[in-house]
Amino acid sequence: MGPNATTTSAAETEAEVYDLFIIGGGINGCGVARDAAGRGYKVMLAEKGDLAQGTSSGSTKLIHGGLRYLEHYEFRLVRESLKERETLWAIAPHIIWPMRFVLPHAPHLRPAWLLRLGLFIYDHIGGRKKLPPARSLDLRTDPAGEPLRSNFQRAFEYSDCWVDDARLVILNARDAADRGAAIRTRAAVTKVERSSGVWRVSLRDLRTGQVSEVRAGLVINAAGPWVDVVLNSVAGQNSGGNVRHVQGSHIVVSKLFDHPRSYIFQNPDGRIIFAIPYEQDFTLIGTTDQDYVGELDDIAITTDEIDYLCTSLNSYFGTSIGADDVVWSYSAVRPLHNDGSDKAQEATRDYTIRMDGHADEPKLISIFGGKITTYRRLALEVLDRVNDVFQRSGKAWTDKAPLPGGDFSTNDFEKERARLKERYAFLDGKTAYRLIRSYGTTAHRILDGATEQAQLGESFGGGLSEREVEYLRRFEWAETADDILWRRSKLGLQLNPEEQQRLSDWLTENPVAKLSVTVEQTS
Repeated sequence: MGPNATTTSAAETEAEVYDLFIIGGGINGCGVARDAAGRGYKVMLAEKGDLAQGTSSGSTKLIHGGLRYLEHYEFRLVRESLKERETLWAIAPHIIWPMRFVLPHAPHLRPAWLLRLGLFIYDHIGGRKKLPPARSLDLRTDPAGEPLRSNFQRAFEYSDCWVDDARLVILNARDAADRGAAIRTRAAVTKVERSSGVWRVSLRDLRTGQVSEVRAGLVINAAGPWVDVVLNSVAGQNSGGNVRHVQGSHIVVSKLFDHPRSYIFQNPDGRIIFAIPYEQDFTLIGTTDQDYVGELDDIAITTDEIDYLCTSLNSYFGTSIGADDVVWSYSAVRPLHNDGSDKAQEATRDYTIRMDGHADEPKLISIFGGKITTYRRLALEVLDRVNDVFQRSGKAWTDKAPLPGGDFSTNDFEKERARLKERYAFLDGKTAYRLIRSYGTTAHRILDGATEQAQLGESFGGGLSEREVEYLRRFEWAETADDILWRRSKLGLQLNPEEQQRLSDWLTENPVAKLSVTVEQTS
């Protein structure tokens, strides 16, 4: 398991002064924390829930340029995103991997020449190196045509990448902590105010109710959908309407096709949906795009959204699905920068970074919008602002340093899986695959010393062992069954209700010594 994590109580951190205090434990906040900690800044990040509990675990799970963004002339965003695909793949080859996307040609929606032109631009605008180029398919002979209706005879195929979005967040946080950052979950920031040249930040531990205060030279508001809430209710500014809340929902059904490629389908309303192989046994279908005006802490897929996704899929696939076929669904709100677009699907996916504060005041940096693909580039821009404030010249470094467990070549995933299976022969093939996909080389640390399954402790189902659960609690901030089953993994799709309840009971029966802690360096 490795050395025990160092823990720091809220009381012990009260007197400390941080360079940066980051509000929000999504991909942008954790990405900024990692970059800043790696440059030597003293960083604290606070998240009111679990890491990746909101938008960052509710994406379509793609590292992509956004083919449809070309239609809205967002060439800079597409170029930047495409450049990031292979960079992110290289630093996290366990949780990111290439995927081919099949785009059936529907002549009444977009002409073939327009699709070919778009794919040509897509192939050449972003410096593609390792990913294969686009090509045409004859659906009458290609296996990709088998699940489709017979009227679809032609398609185009292109490359993008898939990502385990929640684990991308967790691994950025883990690396930030390993480089010295303090990461606090279940800690709500209730107030930030300028005082004597620094920020005074008030925190409330949502487990215990304990209130504490830390000081920081600069505050970064990376609260995603809550960014305006932080500005108004926490920072006391009169600043609203910076982000547009757009709900995106997804459904998961039993596997609809056997090949490893995904589909991208055009809809008559101008929107697109994906059908993606998911967690070995399922198909992920999404997303929707509709403005959201409800409570940000109570987001759920609607009946209309389920019907929309099923109807859209059924217009392409030969086998129809309905609401009864949905085994799981999830929904999240994207905090898109409010650019005044008429339709939600036309709103920009680009980001804006704003810094507030007079020359003699500590600064507040707020992040509006963005997409998971560009989180690392966004962090670079934030750190440019941070360096200006602190008059430092720390160099960019995150494009080469692997995320935890990702220290192997993009071509060597199968070698790593074989090496794990050879060393721990008692593992079944499916579990070995999941462990390498989730943890990469860190899987060896979780299993270290075990020669038989019994040495991993209690088995909760789906290959989830007590040893893995303890690792997630000690080093990945997991506390509840939901943290483990739906964010650190997607084993909620594999465990039956009784097994899920047993895990929840076990966590209650085996509490950690201190709940109000910060998980610090692991080495």
